[in-house]
Amino acid sequence: MEITFLGTGVAIPQKGRVQSGILVRLEEKPLLIDCGSGVLNKFPETDISHTEVDTVLLSHLHLDHVADLLPLLKANWLCGKTNMRIYGPEGTEEWLSKVLGAYEYIMEEVDVDVIEIFPGKDFTPEGFDCEIRCTAAIHSVPTLAYRVTAEDGEFVYSGDTEPSRDIMDLAAEADLLIHECSFPPGTNVTNHTTPTTLADMLEEYNKEIGSICLTHFYPDMRGHEREAVYRLKGYFEGEVILAEDLMKLEL
Repeated sequence: MEITFLGTGVAIPQKGRVQSGILVRLEEKPLLIDCGSGVLNKFPETDISHTEVDTVLLSHLHLDHVADLLPLLKANWLCGKTNMRIYGPEGTEEWLSKVLGAYEYIMEEVDVDVIEIFPGKDFTPEGFDCEIRCTAAIHSVPTLAYRVTAEDGEFVYSGDTEPSRDIMDLAAEADLLIHECSFPPGTNVTNHTTPTTLADMLEEYNKEIGSICLTHFYPDMRGHEREAVYRLKGYFEGEVILAEDLMKLEL
């Protein structure tokens, strides 16, 4: 299993980071998780074409996680690929219907299947040899964290969230936890995570998770990366990784 971080940033532009998106290669078949602005233009810098993507997993419907979904559908259509399967939280079908409805010339040409997923659901995307389990995250809109289990590894993607016991339980015994870390230590914030709030919860899960990769960085985090790692290493024995755009991890 190969994980490529297409985008590790947020809605505020910053050098070197586009919005959220992760590309997972599962036995040569790509699964795209989230598709924020800038993600589509990262594909030429990978060894996977955007036309190979026929399955997208959405954590939630905030723009920095979905803004490039319609451009992806159009780019694929222009290249002769019209089918797409989209898994997402409650509201995904209504949202996509409204977005596509504004562009009838695209809506008439593509075949999109939307499957809404609810916390606690286990499912296997069509065409994949893996199992995906989800739980609710703590965010301002319905948001799902996902655990992807395949023959060669298991990882959890938190989506946008405050630290959550449900997500930590989901990550137990996983090789990798990809967790948002939006703001520097000591920042008082809701709906998102800081190294301080993550460390407070991480200690009791210390030996249950293989490695942690931090992502979804606001510009405020610039210059605080080492501090974030240091703070977490005080509570966690595994490797703490800072995600960068186009970084790859192998499981």
